[in-house]
Amino acid sequence: MNLFLPLSIFFPFEFKDAIDILLVSVLLYQLYKLVRGTVAINIFAGVIFIYFIGLIVSAFEMKLLSTIIKQFIGVGAIAMIVLFQQEIRKFLIFVGLKSWNNPQIRMLKKLFPVAAKNNKLHLNIKALETAAFSMAKTKTGALIILSNNTDLSFHVGTGDRLDANLSSRMLESIFFKNSPLHDGAVIIAANKIIAARCVLPVTDQEDFPAHLGMRHRAACGVTEVSDCIALIVSEETGKVSYVKNGIIKTIDEPSDLNKLLLRDYVSH
Repeated sequence: MNLFLPLSIFFPFEFKDAIDILLVSVLLYQLYKLVRGTVAINIFAGVIFIYFIGLIVSAFEMKLLSTIIKQFIGVGAIAMIVLFQQEIRKFLIFVGLKSWNNPQIRMLKKLFPVAAKNNKLHLNIKALETAAFSMAKTKTGALIILSNNTDLSFHVGTGDRLDANLSSRMLESIFFKNSPLHDGAVIIAANKIIAARCVLPVTDQEDFPAHLGMRHRAACGVTEVSDCIALIVSEETGKVSYVKNGIIKTIDEPSDLNKLLLRDYVSH
């Protein structure tokens, strides 16, 4: 029995093999970014370890142990889907968003402007500006989510449905400290306040600033897994923040908020 791995595993090495290794490396890196800092990273490391043990066992032709490991991996694949369901969902959303925003898709949108116009909806940006900076003056905490292409129906279901017209007075009344709806997020779509008191996923970022609270964590969490936009009014500092793709930006003037929304909100 040959105790060494056959050289045919490594040679011949062609250009397509280099591409194959590169793509697998990128895939593993993206998976690592999704699970780092969570319990899932330990499970992921264990799966990789067992897989390589299986390769070694197969190379040494240990039939019984090889069969046991293959059966374990076969059953384990189903278990992995259950254990990693959140990470798999985030990864697929990440791939989908990257695909939707790639240059080829954007070119198709420009080639077919009629189809794009049907999806364009007016957004009362002035109401958002007025409400955000009015609440900032009184340090009234608020979290507002603007839906773009992503369907936020699941998160809408966690709160109280309103289907109210978007206005600054409505937003300020919702986030008034004595209002029963002020806790949680407001979700806006099609120029309507769809729901209030909604629960959102929080970010898993390990280096997330410690001085920022749960509103900021929730805003980063939902914008990391969707193309929506989040507006935050800090209850501690009264600062207005703008969040997209998990990146927080402090807004000092209403005009700055107007420019960002005109640039990023696809349905304006």
